Amino acid sequence: MNNILMIVSAADSLTMKDGSEHPTGFWAEELVEAHRTLLEAGHRITFATPGAKAPTVDQVSLAPEQAGGEEKAERLRAYLEELRPELDTPMSLADVVPLEYDAVVIPGGHGPMADLATDWDMGRILIAANDAGLVIAPFCHGPAALLSAETPDAGFAFSGRRLTVFTNSEELGGGTGENTPWFVADALRDKGAIVEAGPDWESFVVTDGNLITGQNPQSSVDVARQVAASLQG
Repeated sequence: MNNILMIVSAADSLTMKDGSEHPTGFWAEELVEAHRTLLEAGHRITFATPGAKAPTVDQVSLAPEQAGGEEKAERLRAYLEELRPELDTPMSLADVVPLEYDAVVIPGGHGPMADLATDWDMGRILIAANDAGLVIAPFCHGPAALLSAETPDAGFAFSGRRLTVFTNSEELGGGTGENTPWFVADALRDKGAIVEAGPDWESFVVTDGNLITGQNPQSSVDVARQVAASLQG
């Protein structure tokens, strides 16, 4: 059994290009499927958020048309209800000691763009985890959190690393569209990451050493399986 830190955005809105507030949070399928897969693989999972704030699920992700039907939406709601005691009492990022964990997993939703991308403790955790060679696995919009891992002396911790993230075309076609305040793929590329992409809305995972990234919600299970395989190896 390994200890996995699952870092979840605590944001409940994202400021859009036009200045409006877009309700958001974590994407249900991503958190649920990653958590379920890692739990079934026998690992212990601890939730952490900025300020130990209970995270908000993006209600759009629980709509049947987004979840893949009413039956799947209900399964997601039921799983989140089972997790409620843990999700309501997460650890604060400020209290995280990175080397107490074997992996850091970061599901998406647009929330990470609003808080994790600029959170000092998020950056501290990622830099320490990366320096120690711990598995780091953000997916969909979760890789926005990687942007926090930068210092004036060392620069961006993931410069030159291969990764994937929610694509611009996915954002424009099925995300927040033309009103998107910024594109995570572009921001990571501008920092020096090597951003790769598979077909839109199909599972696509990139592994570069200890860094495992997934492109979209469809990648959730495959990312978690790769994390479990890396921990076994």
